[in-house]
Amino acid sequence: MASLKELKGRINSVKSTQKITKAKQMVAAAKLRKAQAAAEAARPYAERLGQVMASLASAVADREGAPKLLAGTGRDQKHLLVVANSDKGLAGAFNSNIVRAALAKANELRAEGKDVMFYLVGRKGRASIRRAYPDNVGHQFDTTDVREPGFAEATRIADELVTLYEAGKFDVAHLFFSKFKSALTQEPTRVQIIPVPAPASAAASPAAVEYEPDEEEILAALLPRYLKTQLFRALLENQASEQGASMTAMDNATRNAGELIGKLTIQYNRSRQAAITTELIEIIAGAEAL
Repeated sequence: MASLKELKGRINSVKSTQKITKAKQMVAAAKLRKAQAAAEAARPYAERLGQVMASLASAVADREGAPKLLAGTGRDQKHLLVVANSDKGLAGAFNSNIVRAALAKANELRAEGKDVMFYLVGRKGRASIRRAYPDNVGHQFDTTDVREPGFAEATRIADELVTLYEAGKFDVAHLFFSKFKSALTQEPTRVQIIPVPAPASAAASPAAVEYEPDEEEILAALLPRYLKTQLFRALLENQASEQGASMTAMDNATRNAGELIGKLTIQYNRSRQAAITTELIEIIAGAEAL
């Protein structure tokens, strides 16, 4: 049985941990509002850009000379999985859920006989992926020195992906991130980003629109921007999801610490009362012996 000194030390240690988790919860709650607003503000632009893309893609997707980012390489053998994680922990299952979704897709592709490579964004999740696929991590994008990854980082990632694509390193690229729904719910999401898929709305009857310059020239400029927008939106969704998961995890940790403090306090009081009772019995027994 733990001594009174040991119990007192454990209570103080848990109280210190509780202060840290409470502070982390408050910081995450403050950052969540800003991150959620940024993620929600980016969605209309990304959706509208997708509609414009659908209109253009429906007109030129089957033409000879269509941009490579839209038409693809004509093969489906080499797949690149772009896994976007954060650089910090204490966010519950936020990072592990993204990694789990990416590994599930990798296993599915390998079962079909496809070649799989990983492009990792952020530090968290690298260890798990390296354990499962030690020879398949080809590229990493470090965001350690960036306070909040934004459009500049999305542009750099997009440029690297386009360079790899044009060099024939992969045929299809999938992006994995966490879509923010609420502080309690973050949904691991996969989207194909290269070749850029024409949205489902592209099948609808196209509007009678004449483009100047022609569709191919517009797509040549629009496709890279569409790719950057997808990556930027994923980074924003990840930031909001990370803060929501962190706030929830720290709230649970704070509650658990409070419950543990209560249990330890009861145990400490009982042990202290038992010690006092033992001392009283010894004093009474000694007095009676006299």
